[in-house]
Formats: sequence, structure tokens, C-alpha cells
Amino acid sequence: MVAFNSVTEEAALQAQTNRVVAGPRGAKPRRALSGRNIMIYGTLIVVALYYLLPLYVMVMTSLKGMPEIRLGNIFAPPVEITFEPWAKAWASACTGLNCDGLSRGFWNSVRITVPSTIVSIAIASVNGYALANWRFKGAELFFTILIVGAFIPYQVMIYPIVIVLREMGIYGTLTGLILVHTIFGMPILTLLFRNYFAGLPEELFKAARVDGAGFWTIYFKIMLPMSLPIFVVAMILQVTGIWNDFLFGVVFTRPEYYPMTVQLNNIVNSVQGVKEYNVNMAATILTGAVPLFVYFVSGRLFVRGIAAGAVKG
Repeated sequence: MVAFNSVTEEAALQAQTNRVVAGPRGAKPRRALSGRNIMIYGTLIVVALYYLLPLYVMVMTSLKGMPEIRLGNIFAPPVEITFEPWAKAWASACTGLNCDGLSRGFWNSVRITVPSTIVSIAIASVNGYALANWRFKGAELFFTILIVGAFIPYQVMIYPIVIVLREMGIYGTLTGLILVHTIFGMPILTLLFRNYFAGLPEELFKAARVDGAGFWTIYFKIMLPMSLPIFVVAMILQVTGIWNDFLFGVVFTRPEYYPMTVQLNNIVNSVQGVKEYNVNMAATILTGAVPLFVYFVSGRLFVRGIAAGAVKG
């Protein structure tokens, strides 16, 4: 037994000696300050500064009083920080005859975005699931129509939609605007869901069918639990598109139902009184806060879902 251990130790020592003599294996490590890394990270830093500089100016300007802004140095931090422009932008900035700031527009945007997002994602996910796994008659024609619909310019459809909503009696209401956002979000969301479901293992669907599972059982118990990334992608796309929409909001609603973007435009472009740049900047940041928050919270799942659902099919 002692002789066996000696032989084993000697073999291990010889193997280690051979590795030392032979030198290191694998790829040669790259220098941290190589020309390639300097170029890549330098470009990324320049691009990041390019996009962050306007945000910096907006934040600094929104925290200054008008006397300090009139000095003209937009890049300087505020000498005395004030949150009065933020309070005015939210609660008392005037848009025509109304002087209730962005608060009313914010709640209108919430009432528009939430149902539009939920309904459009629910319908599009079922459409994508059916197109990917259930080959019904006319499926290819239906899919082609949806693809064509995804690339029709919105401006072409505005006047016909106005007529349709007027005949339905919902023109100028939040219900009409919710219906418009739901319909226009359907084609691209259906395409995303169809590609994502087509990329899932087909054996799962076939096994469920053999076990006697039907359309809705497979959808709720198999497809939905595996589809969190693409649902996050759909949510971000819809929330961002609907929240930032200006055209539909100004065309299909009345002043009391204007969303936040329309209210922001009215505040910034108001010609009454002195131009308050600090209030305008604060109002702009408040309007963009919701999409930014959504991206920051679910950005990683967004990348996963886009990679999984946009290159298959």
C-alpha cells in the first residue's frame, strides 16, 4: 500500500513538472489597455455622454430659479436648489384655460395605458399561440394581414378611424382612444408572440395533446409559465408606445381627456406670460419618468425576450 502511494505521488509530481515545462495552455490573456479596448470603451463613453448631457441639462435647469437661468450658463449646477418648478409643473402650470399642471394628464395616461396594454397583450398572446401551434384554415392569410397591418403608417388611418369612432359614439372619449391603441398594437405583438411560441420545444405541445390537453389548457399551463420574457417585451413596447403617444391623444380625445404628452406640449408651447424654462424641463422629466422606470426595472428580461422572439419563425 505504501509503495502504491509512492508511485501515485511520483506520477502526480511528474505530471505537474511536465505542465510547467510545457508552459501555460489556452488563449493568451489580453492586456487591459490594449488599443482595441481603448477604442471600444472610448466610443461607449463618448456615446453615453452624448445621450446623458441633455438629461443633465434638463435636471440642472429644473432645479434652478428663473433669475439664475437668465445668467445663461446652462451647464453650471444650481447655486440654490429649488423644487418649486417641479411642484408647479405637476399641479399649477397653465395649459390654456386650465391651470392644473400635468396631474390630470398623468391620470388620463394611466387610464389609457393600463387597459390598452392588458387587452392588447392578452389578445396578441392568444393569436401568436394559435398561429404557432394550431394550423387552422386560413392561418397564413391571417398572419400576412397582421404583418401588413404592422407597417401601415398611422397617419393614413386617422380619418377613417375618426369616422368609425364617431359612428360608434365613442369619438373624443377614453374608450375610443383605448380601442385605437389596442388595435394598432396588435400586429407587432402578435408577430413577437408567434415567433416566441414557435421557438419553444414542439415536443411539449405534442405531449400535452397526447395527454388530452386542449387549446386553453396548453396555453395557460404550459405556454404562459414559459413566456415571461416575451410578456415583458410586449409590456415595455406597449407602455412606452402608448405613454409617449401624442398624435392619437390629440386627435381622438377632448381637452379634459388629454394624456400627459399633450398636456406637456401645451405647457411648453404656451405663449402666455414669461417662458419658464425650469418648469418646462421639470414637466418633460415628469412625463418621461414612467417609461424610464419600466425600462430600468425590467431591462434584462426585455433583452432576453427580444433575443428569443425576434429572430425565430
